[in-house]
Amino acid sequence: MSPTFGKCFDPTGTTYGIPTYPWQYAPVGHATRRQLRARGLRPGGQPIAAQVMRRRRGRKSGVQVAYLYRIDRAKPVRPMTSRKWGALALAMLARRTCPVCQLDAGYCIPTSLGTCVPCAFPEQRAA
Repeated sequence: MSPTFGKCFDPTGTTYGIPTYPWQYAPVGHATRRQLRARGLRPGGQPIAAQVMRRRRGRKSGVQVAYLYRIDRAKPVRPMTSRKWGALALAMLARRTCPVCQLDAGYCIPTSLGTCVPCAFPEQRAA
């Protein structure tokens, strides 16, 4: 057993307070939020059941943690209402509208430019 594996393996939860497993060694029946969402589920208010841990040199704490939830206690994702769809459409329209020419660019305007590409580079547009 490698030392990293040993530091991240705590199925009883004595060291970290909740059961901890090494990356990709999570027990069957547990999933992260993203994995639940891919199945059309959400945690639904349940407490964190366990965590998976991975050593990361670039992080300040030295570890990367993902929380796990029980799949059998997960609830289905709430369906989108017509009001939520409308709000999402308006938000996306605001991201596509250029503040300079007030036209729908057809794509999300890059925050690095702040305007659509033709307004950001007018010299290339004239050529």
